[in-house]
Amino acid sequence: MIKKLLPALNLRFLILLLAFSAAMSTLVGSFYSTYQVQKEQLTTYTLNSNLAYAQKLASATDNFLKAALQQLAYSAKVIEQSASDSKLLSKEVIRLNHQTDSFNSVVINVHGVIAATSPLLEKIIGKAINSPGAIEALKEKRPLISEPYMSAAGNLIVFISHPLFDKEANYIGYVGGSLYLKEKNILNELLEQHYYKGGSYLYVVSSSKRILYHPEPTRIGNVVNSNSVIDDVVSGGQGKSLVVNSVGKPMIAGYAPVALSGWGIVAQRPLKTTLSSLDILTIEVVKRTIPMALITFIFIGLFAHFIARPLKRLADNADTLDDPQSLEKLKAVKSWYFESHRLKLAMLKGVNILQMQIGQLRHDAQTDPLTETHNRRSLNGLLNQLIFKQTTFAILEIDIDFFKRVNDTFGHDKGDEALVYLTNIIKKLSRKDDIVARIGGEEFVLVLPNEDSQSAFKIAERLRTTVESSKIDTIGYITISIGIATWPDHSNDIDQVYKCADKALYHAKEHGRNQSVVADLL
Repeated sequence: MIKKLLPALNLRFLILLLAFSAAMSTLVGSFYSTYQVQKEQLTTYTLNSNLAYAQKLASATDNFLKAALQQLAYSAKVIEQSASDSKLLSKEVIRLNHQTDSFNSVVINVHGVIAATSPLLEKIIGKAINSPGAIEALKEKRPLISEPYMSAAGNLIVFISHPLFDKEANYIGYVGGSLYLKEKNILNELLEQHYYKGGSYLYVVSSSKRILYHPEPTRIGNVVNSNSVIDDVVSGGQGKSLVVNSVGKPMIAGYAPVALSGWGIVAQRPLKTTLSSLDILTIEVVKRTIPMALITFIFIGLFAHFIARPLKRLADNADTLDDPQSLEKLKAVKSWYFESHRLKLAMLKGVNILQMQIGQLRHDAQTDPLTETHNRRSLNGLLNQLIFKQTTFAILEIDIDFFKRVNDTFGHDKGDEALVYLTNIIKKLSRKDDIVARIGGEEFVLVLPNEDSQSAFKIAERLRTTVESSKIDTIGYITISIGIATWPDHSNDIDQVYKCADKALYHAKEHGRNQSVVADLL
């Protein structure tokens, strides 16, 4: 008696038992959404902070370079008053080198030779030097900041210079200061005082993408390529971006250019460090939620098991309705509540009709309706089977020459007759295991298993000459062009094999039509 009453239970009542699980799902979804929003906000805040940080340092560096150029400009005016006074020159380079610690070394070049240096280097006094910075200063004859280069003494240098002119405004040389990038100087101190821990760091690159400053001294002087942030900042751009650094760590970067020198400053903070506090908070919340969630899931699991069991069995059988045994399997399903019982009855009614229609549907899905050959979907499945079995094959792409002319002259009905006529010829000349498919309007594919390019060409020529000599009622004679490619000789990638065959077919079309062309002969 109880068994007879069970199917009358209403599914609505059973759904109420699952309401708590829905509430839990909503809670989890809300928790996840909140986490994602907080993550996005924290990431955005850090991006903006790093951008502002990079802009601030870029401005400070720009001001430092302007100040350095101003110091050199002032000294230039002093030197120009008496460029031949060696005592004045010596006094001025010492003052420049020690007054502000802006430079690691200072030189004065008068008439192409070194007139004074600080620190004193007697070996080069009175001699010309050919360092890149010196050559550029002599050539440009204007205030400039050089690209970084390696000096004769082995120092990686940036050279800042200002021209010297006599009273008649004739160029007579320059006064310049060097920054040794791998040694302590005021620029390093300016950048290092902003450095902070937690994996965060900043670095400076020149316009040639060479690192001028980095917390790791071994990185200074390296050229960095394939970095979108550096590419943008040395082009004068500023912004923020999520990037992966040279050791593969995701970083949150802000960057800004130094306008005066064309340098770029990049401030980075590890994404992991940024999100660490959020991750810790998430873990604590999860820990406190787990016990109640487990208890809830146990109850939900029990209810869901009994409710879903008949539906699952019905669903399993729904996947195999084309199986002749599916009817008996459906009858064996115990549907103990009303809705599943009604669903079972409906499936039993429909299974007979479905099995009858499924065969026809399979045929329609894989067959071209006009020519009764394989369509593109079916062809791809058959080719995948050949590739899986490692069976070599040749592809013949066949196209009717001037087919548009046939349609325009005789009408589309006669054009369809021509397609069917060509199909019959292809089928007649095909072997048992060959695959015939129509993949477009007048385009056909003939797949020849276990054939190479040479044998496929012979078959293609036999097909082409047969078509050429066959007369179609009303239309007369047609010709075809054929492109040939083989797997895996042309490529292991079937798409590339298709492209090779397409290329060969195109070659045939472009060189007179009514011919067969093998891709590897092009």
